[in-house]
Amino acid sequence: MSGARGIWVAVSVCLACGGAGGGTAGPDADSDTGVPSGGGEVCEGEVHTGEATYYAADGSGNCSFDADPGDAMVAAMNIVDYAGSAVCGACVAIDGPDGSIIVRIVDSCPGCPQGDIDLSEGAFPMIAAKELGRVPISWRYVSCATSGPIVYHFKDGSSEWWTAVQIRGHKNPIASLEYRDDGGQWQAVPRVDYNYFVAEQGMGPGPYAFRVIDTAGNVLEDRDVPLVEAGDAPGAGQFPACE
Repeated sequence: MSGARGIWVAVSVCLACGGAGGGTAGPDADSDTGVPSGGGEVCEGEVHTGEATYYAADGSGNCSFDADPGDAMVAAMNIVDYAGSAVCGACVAIDGPDGSIIVRIVDSCPGCPQGDIDLSEGAFPMIAAKELGRVPISWRYVSCATSGPIVYHFKDGSSEWWTAVQIRGHKNPIASLEYRDDGGQWQAVPRVDYNYFVAEQGMGPGPYAFRVIDTAGNVLEDRDVPLVEAGDAPGAGQFPACE
């Protein structure tokens, strides 16, 4: 399947990160996208505090990502900071009593107070002895160590009359998704709690033009994205890491 055509646009106003990087690739840039591949760059000045617990995570959960039992570096966010799936796919740097880790948010934790994070059984021992079960932590959002372009995943049942799209493989948290309608106007697509952007009346048969904005205000625009029911369509670019 041919990939989408796209552009990367740098927006000067930063919504959450410390500022957007420029479009010029440095020595550590990803060869496919021309933006730094890195990972761990701080995306938010605020340091959150709470407690960490652990559960039998496999990468699936309320964020509707595919299970990946081999990936231990995942976690569930408390329901307040989960913010209706706004943090799905975001990476979080956590400091605990005995170490520091970076995990990706794949689920929500309805019973966790604000500030708390429920880690996978594999991640928890990297910050504290597992037998403790619950430990104090501090954390903040960082860029994920992701290479390659973002991916548009279409939910099963998607069609020209009801279209649900999820963004995967993104370096920074996603703020919004828009598609261009037949009149050439950008239309915002509401995000639902299970981490899909859902157009209840559909987006038409495709191919689509999409505009994705991260929480730093960086913009990716892709054209000619095909509708792949219950499947993936790769984008053409990736967001720059936070600075």
